[in-house]
Amino acid sequence: MTPDEAERSHTLLTATARFDDLRRRDALAPPGSNETDPQAAALTQGEALELLALGEALIRKAGYGRQLSVRTARAAGASWKQIGAALGTTKQSAWETHLRWLSEQEEPVD
Repeated sequence: MTPDEAERSHTLLTATARFDDLRRRDALAPPGSNETDPQAAALTQGEALELLALGEALIRKAGYGRQLSVRTARAAGASWKQIGAALGTTKQSAWETHLRWLSEQEEPVD
């Protein structure tokens, strides 16, 4: 599975649930473990790769949602200083990140 496939086949909620399930199993049964309980069995190669792809897909989905929330905060009258504080960054960084996201939305799709 690739991050693009994970993004297309999962919502944020289902990707998070699957990621959490795989991450928990990975933490409970490190590679090479001979656990017989399927809930604590070591991840297969495919599951380990799925865990990586889901992690990247979650980062992408969260980043997109973050910028939508920035847009909403601006529309509601929040200043860039307030938005920066809410994001744990500076107003300049928040503004530049949002401008970059906006320009990416305008790029034509092949």
